[in-house]
Amino acid sequence: MFGKESTARLHAVLDEACESVVHREIEAPSHVASKVLEAATVGEVSLGGLR
Repeated sequence: MFGKESTARLHAVLDEACESVVHREIEAPSHVASKVLEAATVGEVSLGGLR
């Protein structure tokens, strides 16, 4: 679905976002991943756009 470079950016944005989420919010990483993939699916794959 996404190339190596885009996938690496998706992982980087997800990791960055999850670091700033309170650890007690167990569902937060899934929500963040969903939003990142939603943006990427419509063509937004730049780091700035995914953040």
